Amino acid sequence: MTETIDFAPLDALNAAMAGHACDVVRADGTATRLNVQQWTSAPDATDHALFLDRCTGPTLDVGCGAGRLVGALTARGKKALGIDISLVAVKLAQERGAVAVHRSVFGDVPDEGCWQDALLADGNVGIGGDPVRLLRRIRQLVRPDGSVLVEVDAPGPGLVHESVRLRVKGQLTGAFNWSLVDAEAIVDVAAAAGFHGCRLHQHEGRYMAALTRDGQP
Repeated sequence: MTETIDFAPLDALNAAMAGHACDVVRADGTATRLNVQQWTSAPDATDHALFLDRCTGPTLDVGCGAGRLVGALTARGKKALGIDISLVAVKLAQERGAVAVHRSVFGDVPDEGCWQDALLADGNVGIGGDPVRLLRRIRQLVRPDGSVLVEVDAPGPGLVHESVRLRVKGQLTGAFNWSLVDAEAIVDVAAAAGFHGCRLHQHEGRYMAALTRDGQP
């Protein structure tokens, strides 16, 4: 089957959230299937241990997807907001009872500077292909004493910047920038963004770095 490059990345993401299989295709041609099922399922024990149980106040879920985390926080009676650039994802989040809006983290975000916690789960630290820029933006969104809970890769690859495409229904998107940050590289990335506290947590093979401004856990 001949692959065409006429699919926008956001269209591919919307298709993936609607249930279509989606691959991330790297510059060398290798492909990895996105785990959309995890995004759309209920939170698992690791989600609770690394993210949900650590949210102490109003929480912003950046790249909330189908609302797995923000929906669970809402169900607990906590103030929580999800933002995502995929309109399909936002609608799915709303259908599960979450408060979610169609918004980019680099645009206007409600209650800027008032969030106690911000979540970057499921590899969302790669948004925009520049983790330092992303974390600097999130630093503007959380309170001075707030924290950012960032899912990172297992130690090994370090900080990786790459150009990737998405493939859905035999169609390839144009290339866009993405980044991977592992459990060791996040320390320097966080410091460059103004977060001098970085405490690493691990559960069932997944890693999360809790970032704070002042070096306190």
